[in-house]
Amino acid sequence: MAIPGPDVVRALRGIVGDTHVLTEPDVAASYLTDWTGTWTGEAAVVRPADTAEVADVMRACAAHSVAVTPQGGNTGLVGGSTPTPGDDRPWVLLSLRRLDTVGDVDSQGRCVGAGAGATLASVHAAAAGAGLAFGVDLAARDSATIGGMVATNAGGIRMIRHGDTRAQVLGIEAVLPSGDVFTRWRPLRKDNVGYHLPALLAGSEGTLAVITRVLLRLVPAAARTAVALVGTVDVAAAQRVTRSIEASGRLIEAAEIMTRAGVDLVAAAGVRAPFDSGTTLLVETAGDTGDLSEALAAAGSDVVDAVVEAGPAREAWRLRESHTETIARSSTTPVVKLDVSVPLDRVQDLVDRVDRLAAAAGVRAVQFGHLGDGNIHVNLLDVPLDDQCTAADRVLRMVADLGGSISAEHGIGRAKAASVGLGRDDVDVAAMRAIKSALDPCGIMNPGAIFADP
Repeated sequence: MAIPGPDVVRALRGIVGDTHVLTEPDVAASYLTDWTGTWTGEAAVVRPADTAEVADVMRACAAHSVAVTPQGGNTGLVGGSTPTPGDDRPWVLLSLRRLDTVGDVDSQGRCVGAGAGATLASVHAAAAGAGLAFGVDLAARDSATIGGMVATNAGGIRMIRHGDTRAQVLGIEAVLPSGDVFTRWRPLRKDNVGYHLPALLAGSEGTLAVITRVLLRLVPAAARTAVALVGTVDVAAAQRVTRSIEASGRLIEAAEIMTRAGVDLVAAAGVRAPFDSGTTLLVETAGDTGDLSEALAAAGSDVVDAVVEAGPAREAWRLRESHTETIARSSTTPVVKLDVSVPLDRVQDLVDRVDRLAAAAGVRAVQFGHLGDGNIHVNLLDVPLDDQCTAADRVLRMVADLGGSISAEHGIGRAKAASVGLGRDDVDVAAMRAIKSALDPCGIMNPGAIFADP
């Protein structure tokens, strides 16, 4: 029985209104299947309007032992924001899209409050209106929501400059499984009183509480930026180019890598690629185009070719940001998508090993990602359905062997729950489980995410 019984459904409708409890499969379908199309569960979809309604919903679910999965924009790639397929316990998918308010920007304190359902694009717009910027950016900015980004501790293309989402969280409001509301909301850069619970909730993937509002740090906006697409022989050469730029004193805002397979795929779909090269580096720096051109000239023979233009250089960024959707359309089977990171001196090793693995298996590999922090998005296309789990496991074990992380910025979700031991030892996992049990003693918060059910 994945949909709660009629008494629970009536109680939920009494809280949020009849039109905001969806139980018909065709109406709820878009909420219950993840972005990749891989994960589909069953649940009643509940759409609260504010924190008070979230709290009442959580009390009702706790009283009736109903599992709850919070969901933002449903742009996740690891099955963390949809119910567990085939699980027959009563389940509510708690959509937070209606909590989409963005507050007034505090220009002096450089912060802004945003509801969990506010899109990243709306936060960018509010910050820009005050002459500031929000330090996290993603290609899915128009649909990714702040609550989901905090819950997964999203990284994105600006992490090399400003850090991940956790680094932007000054305060948080969240509803605990009991229905109690936890609020820590002070625009302070220094507030060292006890455990940093907002940081704990960042990356918790809905397993500890429901995030409803976030107080976000803002940063000064760069007056000018310059963007270059740089052709290099391989990833190692691209890394030397970025180090040369940094050594010249230029401040790097973003450094993205695209291998030849991905660039060719995107170019075939109609996005212009300026040159042919083994690897393409997209780098954005603060300052003007002349500064960046000088820095590239100093990189010497590692730069095979380059084009430089003033930011925001949307066409150059389109080459990078078109990868995910183009890859999804190009595969004959669901793409095996793995978000991983390795030490910077092992990135070339990872790319080479994945290419060899794909060639041996007769499938295609497309790799791209955030060069500055060692985060590579590994995509395996055309993998037969029966071989997908094995292929994913082989890559994750390869990453662990290189001293890397099996999840860099997308979370663990359900897709990687069985592989947590590759990234955390037994003592570490036991400590995380103890935290989970303390805050969610009845185990109703997003069961199956992060931890595979015993």
